[in-house]
Amino acid sequence: MEDTHGFILHHRVMQKETDDKITLEMVNATQLNFPSFNACSFDKGFHSVENQRQLKEKLEQVVLPKKGKLSSADKVREYDEEFVHVKKKHSAVESAINALQVHGLNKCQDHGIDGFERYAALAVLSRNIQRIGSIVRDRERKLLEKQKQAA
Repeated sequence: MEDTHGFILHHRVMQKETDDKITLEMVNATQLNFPSFNACSFDKGFHSVENQRQLKEKLEQVVLPKKGKLSSADKVREYDEEFVHVKKKHSAVESAINALQVHGLNKCQDHGIDGFERYAALAVLSRNIQRIGSIVRDRERKLLEKQKQAA
């Protein structure tokens, strides 16, 4: 689970479970730590009729594409301008997963599931620290550009 600034808010190592079984639990855990969390975008793998219903009760905006053939009502919902706009931003989550892999999570040096969970948590922490560094670097660049223009 990632916020609009690129910080990873929630992660989970899944064992013998599917995406659609953890959707509500992920949202609840994220809302517990981030009470203002009120919108979320998911992949098709997270879709179920029950998830769609429960998430609508918890969040102001839910982008949860349906698997398979769409009914008329689903087409109206999924082709809505706002739904499409938010869905396009969802690729940032895939980018975060790739960044974790590129920065060390592609091969776990620890052994066992506990070691892997620890390794994944440290990768998320390092990614968030890297994100902070990127924000600070960008601010410093903008400040230097303003100083050059003023001189």
